[in-house]
Amino acid sequence: MRRFVGPLARLAALALLLALVLRPEWFEPILKPFTENNAPVIYTQSSLLSLTLAHLALVAVASVIGAALALVMGVFVTRPMRAEFLPLSRSLVNIGQTFPPVAVLALAVPVVGFGVKPTLIALVLYGLLPIFENTITGLKEVPENIVEAGRGMGLSPSQQLFRVELPLALPVILAGIRLSVVINMGTATIGSTVAAKGLGEVIIAGLLTSNTSFILQGGIIVALLAVLIYDGLAILEQHVAKRTGRLAEGSL
Repeated sequence: MRRFVGPLARLAALALLLALVLRPEWFEPILKPFTENNAPVIYTQSSLLSLTLAHLALVAVASVIGAALALVMGVFVTRPMRAEFLPLSRSLVNIGQTFPPVAVLALAVPVVGFGVKPTLIALVLYGLLPIFENTITGLKEVPENIVEAGRGMGLSPSQQLFRVELPLALPVILAGIRLSVVINMGTATIGSTVAAKGLGEVIIAGLLTSNTSFILQGGIIVALLAVLIYDGLAILEQHVAKRTGRLAEGSL
């Protein structure tokens, strides 16, 4: 029976997420004790569905941009003649981890204004490091005998990169992307402080009005999204690892 625990837990989490987003009024009796002075129990200023979709879109765009930048930088510094750029590149991607996202927002707003743009900048910077480091690790862990076999077959450097190195490094790169996406899923809530649409709107409304019910609604939805996305990307990573394992053994 143990093999069914994972799928059943995923279905339960998905069902709870859909219920919270589509039928939040069902949870009013449960959340009522967390309100005071007849405050509203369910957040109704905006649709929870629209806020959830906006939150997911924000994280998706930031993750795509961050993954592209980190992947290009990781590939660049692992080429034989460009290793000297590694310290500089590592310093650049560490900026996002050095400065808190709130500080990045404060610096970005005067330049690009309020809304989605400063939030995207903060999320991209904050999510670069795990993808960059995993790209470097994945490429360096490609077995040297496979690299040599590719050279022996007459593959050009670009062919070797795209047909041999990146496919074999992909599981490790995906692990970095998974971590980056989950980090950004929670971090994106701060975007509401600069008028970016997202689930942070619900949490901040709860903090401003001391309404714990609102905080729970926003927090639980974000947590469920993070768990489901993390789990889904982990499944994808395992699938790719199996395929690249076969590739490593038999393709060359």
